[in-house]
Amino acid sequence: MKKILLLSLSAVLVLSLSAQDNPTPTKKKDKPNLANRANDHFLLQLGYTGWAGKPDTINTGGLSKSINVYFMYDFPFKTNPKLSMAFGPGIGSDHITFSKTYVGIKDATPTLYFTNQQDTNHFKKTKLATTYLEAPIEFRYSADPATGKGLKLAIGVKIGTLIKAQTRNTKFENKNGTSINDYVMKESSKRFFNKNRLSGMARIGYGHFSLYGSYQFTPLLRDGFGPQVRPYSIGLTLSGL
Repeated sequence: MKKILLLSLSAVLVLSLSAQDNPTPTKKKDKPNLANRANDHFLLQLGYTGWAGKPDTINTGGLSKSINVYFMYDFPFKTNPKLSMAFGPGIGSDHITFSKTYVGIKDATPTLYFTNQQDTNHFKKTKLATTYLEAPIEFRYSADPATGKGLKLAIGVKIGTLIKAQTRNTKFENKNGTSINDYVMKESSKRFFNKNRLSGMARIGYGHFSLYGSYQFTPLLRDGFGPQVRPYSIGLTLSGL
């Protein structure tokens, strides 16, 4: 009986030592295959834009809009592929419309004037367009990075430099609204505007579509050259590639 017990104990010890020398490998958690991952390189944004801090004396009217196009490079985190950083170049433009208002973009005045002309001859519609070369930087979350579907979130900033600022005036008429001349007058000048801008942005959506919002931290106009308005926009983003 003692011999059987000793043999049994010896066998248990041998098996125990063998198990310690050759531990059972733990199964690694499979990482998603990102070979064909949708990186959302291309972003097209269409939205409504307005001016925060706009004085009541400035008569905006109609549908003001923003049109932005970006091509971004996306780099997922090795520790968590659902998270990534993205950056790249693009073009951002804001189009603010005014009703019966003269915008003196080329006037030799110390400040940019927005003159209400409803009681005299005026252009029925005036649009002020500013265009920027921009570099957005985003911190992204994708619920399903392998397919590009599912919930997506992004937050970041964009740095821009002013390329062009111009006005487009259409349909010259008298104070009664009678047409005097149906023509287009364009004027362009960057003198009153800040050459650079910094904006914050955020997006939330599903798959290739998301809602976005942006707010410009820096004033549109140079200090002392006009009201300290800050553009903001909300709209829809289409992403892909």
